[in-house]
Amino acid sequence: MGEKTGWTYITVPSKTAWQINPGKKTSYRVKGKLDELAVSKAALIPFGGGDFILPVNASMRKGLRKRAGDEVVVFLEPDDELEISADLLSCLEDEPVAKSYFTSLPLSHQRYYSRWIESAKTAITKTKRISQAISAFSQKLSYAEMMRMNKDKGR
Repeated sequence: MGEKTGWTYITVPSKTAWQINPGKKTSYRVKGKLDELAVSKAALIPFGGGDFILPVNASMRKGLRKRAGDEVVVFLEPDDELEISADLLSCLEDEPVAKSYFTSLPLSHQRYYSRWIESAKTAITKTKRISQAISAFSQKLSYAEMMRMNKDKGR
């Protein structure tokens, strides 16, 4: 599908989407198989009327070896695996207010913080980022507010 957009995607009817993740109306991650091709961390995107679409990227298309209009056997389930920094999670155990705020954030925001922390090139930078994040979580600050606060401290 995707004649007007240029996208290749699989339509997931509302009834099927409800079976995968009951009550979910916003985008969410899924894993599973398209024929025999393993898929993980793929997003189901709302398409209107309760239906969703599963975008099929170039590497997925290549792995499937299918053409437009070919049938594909689809098996999907929620992909709840979080890739959150173990060091951040460990430090949050000692800060219940910060932990509560962090866990209230959307999963995409939690992953963003985690990637930011894990992208540090040195242990010193990683430690500094964890400290900044926990301080911001304790104050219920957004990422942008945290960055502004830390920039202002540097002046």
